[in-house]
Amino acid sequence: MFTARELVRPQTVDEAYRILTERPDNVLLGGCAFLRMGARKIATAVDLSRLGLDHIGETAEFIELGAMATFRAVETHPACRDNFRGMLSRAVGNVIGVQFRNLVTVGATVYAKYGFSDLITALLALDTEVALHAAGRMPLADFLDKPPARDILTHIYIKKDGRAAAYQSLRNSASDFPLVNAAVARRDGDWTVVVGARPARAQLARAASQALSGPWPDAATAAALAADELAFGGNVKASAGYRRAMAAVLVRRAVEEVLSCG
Repeated sequence: MFTARELVRPQTVDEAYRILTERPDNVLLGGCAFLRMGARKIATAVDLSRLGLDHIGETAEFIELGAMATFRAVETHPACRDNFRGMLSRAVGNVIGVQFRNLVTVGATVYAKYGFSDLITALLALDTEVALHAAGRMPLADFLDKPPARDILTHIYIKKDGRAAAYQSLRNSASDFPLVNAAVARRDGDWTVVVGARPARAQLARAASQALSGPWPDAATAAALAADELAFGGNVKASAGYRRAMAAVLVRRAVEEVLSCG
């Protein structure tokens, strides 16, 4: 369990950012699902619950996720269920249990760039942008490639471009974190293949995506390319070789699911 000398509840994002950047040991509080598992000592804990960032909205162009929206809200919101063949809802619906999903926030998950994240893998397969208070708005892929910086992620924007998408994951048990996961999306003739929990963070499989974007998309070929082009690591949960082999299976299944959409 973490400890904090002071707790503040700012009324604006500007105020939250100012407090966050005053000292290196000041920390933002999201859902605290993972922060509470450690023994971190915090000078000032910045609670974002009063900033109105817990909403999910929908316009003609975008699905907008506020940073404090929970996984459970994403799982049940009609905008997330009705677009991309429900891929977003299904991806976060795999995460542990309802009580946990009621705590975990999308902003904290994406900003932390967790390697095991189901949500990041799903978002990376879509046309997703993130909005940060200081750095501004940028594609999710660009944000993931940037070095860590002290900022506040306020919103996530997902373009509603009619993509057909599918998500697959492998777990030792239903309540465990994924050993490996994959997301595949198609818009017209363009495909995107993403593999995550390698156990490093999600990454685009470019060769596999390009191969599928040809005139005759083949699931088996794309799966083999994705497993070959990406790096995999081992830990106490699974070896690198096992993750590589299973990634090929998940990519093939996801491609076949999207192909079945016609």
